[in-house]
Order: sequence, then C-alpha cells, then structure tokens
Amino acid sequence: MPPPLQSNDASLQPSEARRQTNAAGNDHPLRPLYGTTIAVKQAGNHPQHKRNLDYVLRTGLAGGLAGCAAKTLVAPLDRVKILFQASSPQFAKYTGSWFGVVTAMRDINRQDGMRGLFRGHSATLLRIFPYAAIKFLTYEQFRALLIPSNQYETPLRRLFSGAFAGMTSVFVTYPLEVIRVRLAFETKHEARSSLGSICKQIYHERPITKPSHSAVLGEAVPALPTPRSGLINFYRGFSSTLAGMLPYAGTSFLAHDTAGDWLRLPTIAPYTTTPNSKNPSAPPILKYWAELIAGGFAGLVSQTASYPLEVIRRRMQVGGAVGDRHRLGMAETARTVWRERGWRGFFVGLGIGYFKVVPMAAVSFYVYERGKIMLGV
Repeated sequence: MPPPLQSNDASLQPSEARRQTNAAGNDHPLRPLYGTTIAVKQAGNHPQHKRNLDYVLRTGLAGGLAGCAAKTLVAPLDRVKILFQASSPQFAKYTGSWFGVVTAMRDINRQDGMRGLFRGHSATLLRIFPYAAIKFLTYEQFRALLIPSNQYETPLRRLFSGAFAGMTSVFVTYPLEVIRVRLAFETKHEARSSLGSICKQIYHERPITKPSHSAVLGEAVPALPTPRSGLINFYRGFSSTLAGMLPYAGTSFLAHDTAGDWLRLPTIAPYTTTPNSKNPSAPPILKYWAELIAGGFAGLVSQTASYPLEVIRRRMQVGGAVGDRHRLGMAETARTVWRERGWRGFFVGLGIGYFKVVPMAAVSFYVYERGKIMLGV
C-alpha cells in the first residue's frame, strides 16, 4: 500500500491543495472577483508577510515616489485651484470658466514666470512623499487586518481600509499641507515670504474676537487676542480634513480596486492584461493604459464625493491670512460659503479639480503598481 499522504504542500491531494491555496489568496483561477487589484495577494503575500519590515519599506518607497510623480504633473493646476477655492481677491474674477483657469495661469506666468506656477511645490514634495508613502503602506496593513482572506473581501472593508489609511497619513503630514497652502495662496510679489517666515507667521497667529463698541462714544474698542496660538495653528481645518478623508481615500481605493476587477473580467482580460512574469501564479497585470483608466476612474469618484469638504478645509486653512484672523469653525465656514455663493460655492473649482485629480490619481496608482513590481512586492 502507498504511504499515507503527508500534510506538506508538495504531497497534498489536488482538491486539498486547491482549497488551501485559495484560502490563502494565491490561486488566481479560483479567486473571486473581489481582491484582484491593488492589494493582490501574490504568492506568499499573506497578512503575516505584509507585516514584515522589508515589505513595509518597499511599499512605502513605491507609494512615496508615486505621490511625488503625480503631484509634480499637476502642480500648476493645484496652485490655481487653491487661489480659486480660498477666494483670493486678485483671482476671484477668473472663477467659473475654463478660460478663467487659462487666464489665471497666464497672469501668474507673466508676473512670476514658470516658478510662480510651482510656488509652494517644494513644500508639496516634502509633504507628499511621506503622505503618499504612509497612505499606501498603511492601506496594505489595514487591508491585511480587515481582509485576511478572500471570504472577507467586500466593498465596505475596502472602503474602510482606504479611509483609515488616509486618516493616518493626513494626521502625520497635515502641518506641511497648511504651509504649502499658505505659500500657494500668496500673490503679492513684493510681499513674498520664505518657508521659515511662513512657519513663524502661522505659529504666532492669534485669533481675535470681534471688536466691541463703546457704550459712551460709540467707537470700536480693539479686542484683545485670545491666547490660542502655537502648534495648534498648523492643524487649522483638520476637522474638515478628517471628515473629508473618509469619502476621498475610502472611495479612491474602492473605485480603483473595483475598476481593476472590471478590467480583469474574462471577456476583456485578453485585451487589458498581461501575464505576471515574475509571479505566474498571481493575477495578470493590467496594461499601462488599463491601469491609467482604473486610476483615473478612482480620481473622478473620490473628487466628486469629497469636494465640498475640501472647499471648507481650504477656507479654514487660510483663515489667518485674510480678514480679521477670526478662527472659523467647520460649521461657520460652511455657512459663510453658503451665504456668499449658495450650493455652487461648495463646488467652485470642481472642473479644475477633475482636470487635476483624474490624471494625478491615474499616474499615482500607475507608478505605485509598477513600483511594487520593480521592487518585488
């Protein structure tokens, strides 16, 4: 009689081998529709493997490079969008049309040259590399925690994996975002501020109460500044950012993964995918144009879902640079936007947002996916 079957992989019965391989997420033919894209479990990439320091560092590097490439591509549009969102007096007349975007960029280029279109970009890169690195690597970690196997693969778990990753990354890097917005918001050539002076200005800003009036003379009495200054100023608008990160980061990863599933459907897979030469047992890799489509779709969905909260956040971030430096809360900022422009005020600059975010997301996911392949993760 033949010896009894052992429990190692080499001698498992075919049905048992398929069952264990599929449970680990490594058998592509038996893999369900969900789970075939960004966080694909290649051979050996089970949750325990993803907690390896080498895996974390490699995914972080791929994510950081992806973020820098994407932001550099759209830096001029980002500058104009910030000026529109924050209602810069000098550029308010340009809002509402694509021609206004072109005119604003032309004026900035005429006044400051190409460097003006990239104003604040150095701070952007200082922020975006750790931000994107943390976002992508923590997405992989949260995904491994919430989706340990294919039976847990659901859209809701994908959504929360992305949302938690976005919240973690924005908490760590938010002060650099505030500095970047301030640099991009400046338009007066004679009043240019250095990175150091911007940091000192934000740190020492103190919100002031509205002036009271003298009951006798009827004159305005200057209000004393409240003692709220310091590091908390670098988190101005953070509450709206956290609120907006759930729809933005969550829907971004969800939409990208879902689009990847659609593009890997058997009917169109021969045209949209190519075999993974480094890991034949893993699902096929999307072709470059298919990966760009999946990333662009993710940008379109996430931008639409989160844009109103982004407008509120921008207005709160520049609150100390305009007006009486009164510290606006999220609800008060929303009422101000509604009073000034109605519901359309929450979507001002959305066209620029699409024009910026769709290619940015496409490039970001493309560079990340190809970066993971090059780095062997």
